[in-house]
Order: sequence, then C-alpha cells, then structure tokens
Amino acid sequence: MEAGNKIRSSAHPNSLAPPVCGGASRGTLGRYLARRLVEIGVKDVFSVPGDFNLTLLDHLIAEPELNLIGCCNELNAGYAADGYARSKGVGACVVTFTVGGLSALNAIAGAYSENLPVICIVGGPNSNDYGTNRILHHTIGLPDFSQELRCFQTITCAQAVVNNLDDAHELIDTAISTALKESKPVYISISCNLPGIPHPTFAREPVPFLLAPKVSNQLGLEAAVEATADFLNKAVKPVLVGGPKLRVAKAQEAFVELADASGYPIAVMPSAKGLVPEHHPHFIGTYWGAVSTSFCGEIVESADAYVFVGPIFNDYSSVGYSLLFTKEKAVIVQPNRVTIGNGPSFGWVFMTDFLSALAKKLKRNSTAVENYRRIFIPPGMPLKRGNDEPLRVNVLFKHIQVNRIC
Repeated sequence: MEAGNKIRSSAHPNSLAPPVCGGASRGTLGRYLARRLVEIGVKDVFSVPGDFNLTLLDHLIAEPELNLIGCCNELNAGYAADGYARSKGVGACVVTFTVGGLSALNAIAGAYSENLPVICIVGGPNSNDYGTNRILHHTIGLPDFSQELRCFQTITCAQAVVNNLDDAHELIDTAISTALKESKPVYISISCNLPGIPHPTFAREPVPFLLAPKVSNQLGLEAAVEATADFLNKAVKPVLVGGPKLRVAKAQEAFVELADASGYPIAVMPSAKGLVPEHHPHFIGTYWGAVSTSFCGEIVESADAYVFVGPIFNDYSSVGYSLLFTKEKAVIVQPNRVTIGNGPSFGWVFMTDFLSALAKKLKRNSTAVENYRRIFIPPGMPLKRGNDEPLRVNVLFKHIQVNRIC
C-alpha cells in the first residue's frame, strides 16, 4: 500500500475509516462500488451487517438509487440475491468476513450451478492487518486470511481481494464484468478501512462498461442452420423442448419466435419452469420422463425429431437417466454449440442467433400439436364412451394416466 494510504491498525476494524456524515463522500471506494452496482442494474442489495462491512454499508445506504435490504442471516441474503438475479439479470449481497462469507457459501454455489451473476461482496480485514501474523475475530483462529477466498475460488468465476486503493477500481471492474460475461457469481473482498478514504482513482463517476457482444461465426451459423433445417424438415412430428440454459443464453424470446414460426409443440424441462410462457398455444407441459405432465411425455417420446434447447441431462431432470429419446433423433442446442443427432457439431454458434435464423428456414409443421390435442383430456373431465363405440386413444391414455398416479 502507498504511504498515503497507510493508517494505524486498531482492535475495531472500522475505526480507521472516516465516518459518513450527510451522505457518502465522493471520490471514495464505497461510492464507486455503489454507483457500479446501480449502473449494472442492481437496485436492491441484500445484506447482513457485521463490523467488517459497516463502513461499506454506510456508503451503499447513502446511494439514493440503492435500497439496502437487511436479512436475518447470510444464507438468506445469498438466496435472495440468487432470486433477484433470476428476475433482474444480476444480484448482489454484502456480508462480513469469514463468519459471514462461509455462511453464504451454499447460496453462491447454487448461483454458480444455475449460471446466475451474483456479486458477493465481503467486508474484509483491515488492509494493515495483512502480513502481520495477527489472529482476527470471526475467523478460524489462525493468522490466515485466505481461507474464505479459497472456499469461494471453487464456486465463483472470479475473485478480487481489495486491500489497496490504487488498483481497487480495476479489481472491482474486472470481477463485475466477468460475472456479467460468464453469467456466474463472483467474490469481492474489500478491506474494512478502505471504503471511506478519498482517492484520485475514484474522482469521477464510473465510466460505463463496454462488454463486447458475442457474435456467432457466420459461416458456422449458416452451416448449422442449413443442416438443422434439412434434418427437421424431413421429420413428420417434431417437437421443441426448452431447458434451463435458455436463461444464461438470454434466448427466451428467440425460443418463442422459433415456436411461432415452426408450429411445433413446446415443452419445458423441470428446471426450465418459468422460462417459456405456459400460455403459449403450442405449450404442452413439462417433459420429465415418467412423471411428465399428462400427455406431454407421450408426444415428446413418440416424436421422430426433437430440438432440446439449453438442456441439462442430470439424474434429476432425466428421472434417473430414464428418458425415452434417442440421440440420433435429437438436435441439442447449447449456448454456444449446436449438435445434430450423431452427426455434425457446430461451435461458436450462439443460441439466440441460431434460433432466430432457424425460424426463417423451417417448414411449418403442426402435426405433433394436432396429435396432442387429439389425445388430451383436461383434468376432471368425465370419460364418455358408448357401449358399442370403439376404444379411442384419448380414453385409453386417460386410463393409463389415472393408473400411473394410483
């Protein structure tokens, strides 16, 4: 740390920072971080106060465009930020060092597995305590300040330990921009004595991020669309199935565009609930193998071609790997790759680009939707069949559904 930033250490970790009076000072790390959060779309920050983050929280409270929401514990704060990221695109939580950070781990790990950009901010040790061999309270009783960081390294896509004002803005910006680009959580530790200290690097408003858009390889995109359209246009009763990676690819609108243009029925995997509008006229339910929505599984598994968009085939979504579909009939669309059956795979082809381009190439085919409507009986409707009437498929399927549940 530069000589100008060196200030005495104290038993109380926040006693070194000047108090926030009449609003946070301009030109400080705390003000900079608050403005950065507002800029990326965070309006509500979920927090649990602790003596390592009190000064930072003062600066966040002083930002008029931020609403600080106190939580009863750090795990709740983390899960609240997770839910906020699902709804708004990015979330943030602020906790205290070690005793708070370790409590939030499970929520941040969940955000990592769900591809959610959550900014986990921790009030860290005093900058002058680094390298002193001191033991701090709220830790594991060893002079090792890296335990919390090491825990977060496996469940975040970037980590920043800010204990020097000279490079603080760079570390914060790198972490936040990485979270937005990779749609994963990040960890930012800020020494408790730094948020209120003026510094020249924070003298002006943060310059807005310029995140370069991801652009598909045009030749690869054209080849993938052509091969997929040829594959699907030969099918008799193709279907569309949405998966959880629709969110990280920001491809929900493109998925609906494809459904509208193709006429295919659309289903969702269980972990994609809410990503596809269930009021869509082609929506047939949740595809979940043997426990699918009534009649949905029959339509999907009897199709001669299926387009899985953003799927995750784990033991949960596949009901113990028991899904009855075959790879050679499937088009698998991931956020940056398209694979057709057992054949070609096209990389650096982004989901939104691909779905929108494919919508313009497919022949409209509503056969599978018509099949679904023919066999579907709304729950609770009585079965009507005359004594001399041949057994109809929808009556038979209704009995199968009832027996399965019983």
